Amino acid sequence: MNPDVLRGHMDALLLSVLEREPLHGYAIIEALQERSGGALNVPTGTVYPALRRLERIGYLASEWATVGGRKRRTYRLTDAGKKQLEGERSAWREFTNVIGGVLRANAVSR
Repeated sequence: MNPDVLRGHMDALLLSVLEREPLHGYAIIEALQERSGGALNVPTGTVYPALRRLERIGYLASEWATVGGRKRRTYRLTDAGKKQLEGERSAWREFTNVIGGVLRANAVSR
């Protein structure tokens, strides 16, 4: 998938993946791939800075955990992050309805 398509939607994708459970960075990347049927192959250079930014603004919290015998920073959604995710989902529904209306082949113009 073209990386330009993801621009502006990465926060929502990351928050959504972390809604289920806390995950470390690489597990987040794997979850994005799995939940997208393999269409999303987001580089670590995109994911980790976004995770740190989301933590700085209070949507995520992190802690060090041992996963598979290795210390990894694990991220979880905060209450503010849950509220932001609700807003992102609402904005996405509105966006897809508007764009879908324009792109429909049988759309009637007024």
